[in-house]
Amino acid sequence: MRMEKSYRNPIPTVDIIIEIRNRIILVERRNPPYGWALPGGFVDYGESLETAARREAREETSLNVTLIEQFQAYSDPDRDPRQHAVTMVFIAWAEGTPAAKDDAKHIDMFQKETLPSSLAFDHEKILMDYFRYKNGTPRAEIFNLKD
Repeated sequence: MRMEKSYRNPIPTVDIIIEIRNRIILVERRNPPYGWALPGGFVDYGESLETAARREAREETSLNVTLIEQFQAYSDPDRDPRQHAVTMVFIAWAEGTPAAKDDAKHIDMFQKETLPSSLAFDHEKILMDYFRYKNGTPRAEIFNLKD
């Protein structure tokens, strides 16, 4: 009798830090886990990370975004309480007025000083890393890349 191995792999996701008028867009989640979050979601089979980021941004914010850079991958197994999800965070730019759609209950724009206290997933860590990066802290220092 041949036994097949069962593999459990992390699920790929994307999150997008959308910069608009010197603020960033967050969505209040309609589904658990509740709280405010970066726009984002699961990568579909056959879809690139970049395509998924553009799609998720459009689905949740009604905006077409321009991806500026891949910011960082976050892979802590506990970052999503539902399952082990690895996210690629993109920084993007957009124009227009965001409107909540899809999984977004509400949408708003924030600065570091006005962030809501109820952030979902590990998005507080991601945003603090982003603000340090925007203030000129080298990536190696933010992400402990040095030996």
